[in-house]
Amino acid sequence: MKIRILLADDHGVLRAGLRAIINTQPDMEVVGEAADGKEAIEQLQQLNPDLVVLDLTMPGLGGLSALSIIRERAPKTKVLVLTMHDDEGYVRRVLEAGGSGYVVKKAADTELLLAIRAVKRGEVYVHSSLTKPLLEAIFDRRAEESSGVSIEVEDLSEREKEVLRLLARGYTNQQIADTLFLSVKTIETYRARVMEKLNLRTRAELTHFALKKGLLTLEE
Repeated sequence: MKIRILLADDHGVLRAGLRAIINTQPDMEVVGEAADGKEAIEQLQQLNPDLVVLDLTMPGLGGLSALSIIRERAPKTKVLVLTMHDDEGYVRRVLEAGGSGYVVKKAADTELLLAIRAVKRGEVYVHSSLTKPLLEAIFDRRAEESSGVSIEVEDLSEREKEVLRLLARGYTNQQIADTLFLSVKTIETYRARVMEKLNLRTRAELTHFALKKGLLTLEE
């Protein structure tokens, strides 16, 4: 019996490409398509697919919200996220919401079919480049919990929170300076202060912290 798949992505060209790839496989077929989260939920009720390939950033009802609803209304339907976001923080949120897999779009041509089959077997599939940082983050979180040390948003000033949020969204120092009407040098100072206070080293770690503390959502 073929794996019945629903594609949910707001880019029609991408959906067409994915449909072509999937329908060449003898054990898979695309039974429906959706351009946003709301339509995905509607198609879910009508088609009862085995698996939903779901984008995270779609207009209207976003992917993470749609994922939660899918898991609630159709617990037997697996959800495989296919997204442009190549970051451990996003993976963690998806898995916590009940997703069974995470593939980045740049690797869709090589990993999507493998991921679909793995998820259908009941396994959890995570894009290869994200496995190591995801495990590191889990171990870091466990170490933080065991040590009793907890970094809180309240440790930052309002301006530092603004800078953190924009950094996590991918803004450059110049773009942040323009947005907040400050000099680049001032932003560099805030950035260094934030990273020192939070004991973080990379933008990926900043993004993870911002997601964890609710300063950033997957739809941003």
